[in-house]
Amino acid sequence: MADPITTDDRTTTSAPTAADDRTRAYWNTRHREQDDLTAGGHIGLDRPGHEIFYALRLGTLLTLIGDLSNPPSPLFVLDAGCGEGRLARALSRCGHRVDAIDTSSEAIAHARAKGGGPRYAEASLTGWRSPWLYDVVLCVDVLLHVRDDAQWAASLRNLASLVRVTGRLIVSDEDGHARTALGDSIVHRTTAAYRSALQPLGLHHTLSKPYGFRENPVGFHVFTRIR
Repeated sequence: MADPITTDDRTTTSAPTAADDRTRAYWNTRHREQDDLTAGGHIGLDRPGHEIFYALRLGTLLTLIGDLSNPPSPLFVLDAGCGEGRLARALSRCGHRVDAIDTSSEAIAHARAKGGGPRYAEASLTGWRSPWLYDVVLCVDVLLHVRDDAQWAASLRNLASLVRVTGRLIVSDEDGHARTALGDSIVHRTTAAYRSALQPLGLHHTLSKPYGFRENPVGFHVFTRIR
């Protein structure tokens, strides 16, 4: 089991905002009431459906990240919004060195209990600081839950700041042309909105890859740091 990330590792978090507090309360409740398969999954899926959904996303992620990792020179990966660590553990098993953060203390407690290689920390998307840059920063099915546009933009700015030159930021959302809200917990933003937020920060949109799971229109957007 990997050690938790501490201030001795020179990683820090900024002070939480009111939006962070609301998000934390929502996800703490969800992770308290559900297990690692369903808490971060898609509402409406049964357990076999969740298993398939995770497997498909992992397989697609591995094709996007590549197979360049090896024991002497692993890829450094940040899983931002890791939930209870299911994807983070899988990436660690594939030889990557994974830091994994989530705003939910419940999720991080469950993730640490399971171990499996990643180093876990409780932190928001806007609050995580690291003394090193990452080869890959992942934010899977998280940003679409950030309803506040200012918080969404701040999250992207912070995640972008953690990507090394030629590294990749991989986020997930629909590849759509209109902003759409679903209920009280989901807002889908356009691909153009992601480009507008990230291109001034030196990240170029290089690929969109849909999950290809049933009727789910969400997929991965890959942004590569060019400067």
